[in-house]
Formats: sequence, structure tokens, C-alpha cells
Amino acid sequence: MKPRILLTNDDGITSTGLWAAYNALSPFAEVTVVAPATQQSAVGRSISIFEPIRANRVVMNGVTAYSVGGKPTDAVIIGLFALRLNPDLVVSGINIGENLSFESVMTSGTVGAALEASNQGVPALAFSLQVEDQGDKFDEPSGITRRFSDAKRVVREVCGRVLETGFPENAHVINVNIPAVVRGGYEVTRLAAKLFHTGVEERFDPRGRPYYWIDGPLYEDAEEGTDVHAVQQGNISITPITLDCTAFAAVGELQCIFDGLTVRREEIHL
Repeated sequence: MKPRILLTNDDGITSTGLWAAYNALSPFAEVTVVAPATQQSAVGRSISIFEPIRANRVVMNGVTAYSVGGKPTDAVIIGLFALRLNPDLVVSGINIGENLSFESVMTSGTVGAALEASNQGVPALAFSLQVEDQGDKFDEPSGITRRFSDAKRVVREVCGRVLETGFPENAHVINVNIPAVVRGGYEVTRLAAKLFHTGVEERFDPRGRPYYWIDGPLYEDAEEGTDVHAVQQGNISITPITLDCTAFAAVGELQCIFDGLTVRREEIHL
């Protein structure tokens, strides 16, 4: 039997990257697309808990898929618990735009969907494709389509290898970033600290009231061994990610800080 894969993303169900991943996986897997109906970049692991979620069965590119009116995490939850797909693997992507560093991993809807799948006990991978012009993230011009040849090969090779050998025991998600132009091979990396020089641009509406755009250029490079450095060198970055955010190295220092401190209940007079 073919392995079962739930395929999702954060760029929306019409994204070229999503269907590139489908084309890469469908020859050897039973792939079901469950993806957000609209663009949901940078929503992280947001979940819709104050409004209903609709999942519509649609046909796209001749394939039956599910368009979810919510976040990437919602799409994963719907796929697992409403549609009961019982996948062997969840794949999120191919995201148009890199998801590198602490900064991006914490906010990425692509990675957020994979983290949710792992949190529910399903091995998950996130795939992202570097863009040279950040405007490509939202415009998806025809020029980016030619780069999906390498990206599809990477998705096929990485997922095939993981399904064959098993998921790493001490990782919850495998985060894969593909350079715009692949000049090297695969490199297992750690997360860099930053991807963007964060800035805020102030503008004014026609009535003279200010509004703001969060922006900033990309870091040109980072330390050797990081995901940012690997992609800048033209290598495919493979980073193991864990759900456990505990800072174990700080436990001893924290114990010293709070050693002997007792909680005192003080009487409050109203």
C-alpha cells in the first residue's frame, strides 16, 4: 500500500508551491490536500477557537481537495480529526519564501502546521523555497515557477528517505529550506538567531493619520552551521525542530535565583 500523506500549507490552496509538492509526492503516496482557503502567512500556530471552521470539498487541477476557512493549524486539525485521514506523514509547503532562524520558525504558518501535526502524534516536515525578491512571496510571478524543478526533487527525495528509514527519534519536525538556486547538497543545520533586520515604516493616510508597515531587509549571512548560512551557500538546509521549548541550560541558574524563596500570602484589605 502507498503511504498516506496529508498535504497543507500557509500560502493558500491555490498556491503554486502546494501543487508542486502534490506533483512531487503523488507518484509514490496517497496524498490528500487540506489547506487554507486564503493566504495565511506568518500566523504561526494560531487556532480558530472563537469562530466556526468550514471545510469545502473542491476540485483543483483535477484533484479533489479540501479548502479550509481558517489557519494552517486548523487545516491540520480538520484533516486529522474531522476527515479522519490517519496519515503516515504530514507535509507542509512548498512555502514561497524561506523559513529560516528562530524568528521565522516561531511565526511561520508553514512550520506551525507541521508543529501541530507533530503535537498530535504525526511525523511532519515543512518545506520552503527561498525567494530572491520578497515581493515574490505574494505575487507568485511566473519566474518562480521554473525553480520548482529542484524543489520538487527535494520534496520527493526527503519524504521518500524519511518514509523509508523512519523519522528521527529526537525531532518533532524536520524543517527543509531550499535555496533559489541549488549549488550544493544537503546540509543538516541549526537555527540561526535572526533572518530580518526588523524595522517599521511610518506612512500617512489621505487624512494625515499615521499607519505602519513592519519591514526590514534580510540578513546577508549567519554563522557556519546555521540554516541561514547553508541556504546562502546554495545548500539545502535540513533542521530538526523540537516542540519542547524548555531552556534546560538555564534550569540550574534559575534554581539558584529562586532558592529559598517562599510564596507569602499577604492579607489584602479592601
